[in-house]
Amino acid sequence: MSTTRRGIVYLVGAGPGDPGLLTIRGKECLEQADIVLYDYLANPALLDHAPPHAERVYVGRRGRGRYQEQTEINRLLITRAQAGQVVVRLKGGDPFVFGRGGEEAEAVAAAGVPFEVVPGVTAAIAVPAYAGIPVTHRTLASTMTVVTGHEDPSKGTTVIDWPKLAATSGTLIFMMGMKTLPMIVSRLLEEGRPAETPVAAVRWGTRSEQRAVIGTLQDIVVKTTGMEPPTVIVVGEVVKLREQLNWFEKRPLFGKKIVVTRAHEQAGEFARLLTAYGAEPISAPTIKMVPPSSWAALDHAIETLSSYAWLIFTSVNGIAPFMERLQHARRDVRALAHLQIGAIGPRTAEELTRYGLTADLVPSTFQAEGMVAAMSQHDLRGTKVLIPRAEVARELLPEQLRMQGATVDVVAVYRTVRPESGLDRLKAELHAGVIDVVTFTSSSTVSNFVELIGGGEEARRMAAKTTVACIGPITARTAEEHGLPVTIMPGENTVQALAQAIVRYYSEGVRVAVPASG
Repeated sequence: MSTTRRGIVYLVGAGPGDPGLLTIRGKECLEQADIVLYDYLANPALLDHAPPHAERVYVGRRGRGRYQEQTEINRLLITRAQAGQVVVRLKGGDPFVFGRGGEEAEAVAAAGVPFEVVPGVTAAIAVPAYAGIPVTHRTLASTMTVVTGHEDPSKGTTVIDWPKLAATSGTLIFMMGMKTLPMIVSRLLEEGRPAETPVAAVRWGTRSEQRAVIGTLQDIVVKTTGMEPPTVIVVGEVVKLREQLNWFEKRPLFGKKIVVTRAHEQAGEFARLLTAYGAEPISAPTIKMVPPSSWAALDHAIETLSSYAWLIFTSVNGIAPFMERLQHARRDVRALAHLQIGAIGPRTAEELTRYGLTADLVPSTFQAEGMVAAMSQHDLRGTKVLIPRAEVARELLPEQLRMQGATVDVVAVYRTVRPESGLDRLKAELHAGVIDVVTFTSSSTVSNFVELIGGGEEARRMAAKTTVACIGPITARTAEEHGLPVTIMPGENTVQALAQAIVRYYSEGVRVAVPASG
């Protein structure tokens, strides 16, 4: 019986730009990929869903300049699938809406290669929605017509029925029509569409770079002088609703590019918070979490859990590996029933609840000093305390607890290391001055950032072109020691508070907050 792997091609719609608009099925396909062929209009952030080993091939179709020939793209799809690979063709918007997905599906089908089409959110609907323009409206537009603004020149003549388009009272949506806008306007006016008809041109819709220009058929060409693709053009009375319904561009961090230096495993929550405020989070992990060099110390502590009175977690990252190792020892949460459990902050306490555990102690200040103050309210003389944490961390907490009479065992449950890859792309964007904020959530993210970016002097030059935000005073002190001036710092050491502090900085000018008292 043959064990040869069967290849397949997934034609996946990437959506219009906002990575949150990728479908669940599209994400599932990316997670299986051996190779991803992606377009200019597909947000590169979506490539993070593909496995690390997956090959990423840019086939940049952008309607101008040089790009991969369609026949070569078809050849890659077919040969890679025939070699037994899972091939994802990641296409902007929807594969079958002006995206040559039909041609690619034809080629794959003709070659006898299995394929699946995964529809995407088309820019024809999503971009107007993000600009505050409903494409249909009960009193303003009962129909919508989607038209290509860039017909295949090999056809020799247009097949667009301009008289009918001009006569309709519904919404007209032109895709890829920025370069041909003067012609589009001229034809609609010639066929009798009123010159005062509202028009919107929306560039990079659904992304932080979104820009909308509003006018009429009479003046939209002049108003959009210098505007570049990709742009969706909306013609019709529904454009008037933008003033009332423009929700996306009014979010407090709209248009801000914010760098997240947390480890990839941790970055999701913070990125989602920033996105909800309208920012574009840019993942640039400067730390990577790996297992400790040995599990021996933790395994021994788990064997002797009955001798401990306290179990203290100083980071949310320590909980999962501790619980996994507990299970590895064929034990469960019942082994922790006699322990008092401390959590450094609310996020760590929340993570404990996933395992059916409730923290007995959460300090009011979410750092080692706060835990020391909270533990000082308890008589620790003769008690044993177990602290599962990073292999390298501040010694303040164990030292202070020992001074209070406790026997403290510190065991490593993970290590943080510097990623092997550099930050070349981020470096270029920092040099160009297009990054608004660089965030740091630990001292190690700062130190590794400085090393990956090319040293202290280079980091200081780049910091002069952006804003530095730190989660708390310890991290801020490390940044200052490296010559990075800290502008934003919340009063609490949480990513929620850090996101809110960035919002306050841009909406109210609030810079470094006063830390919460212990």
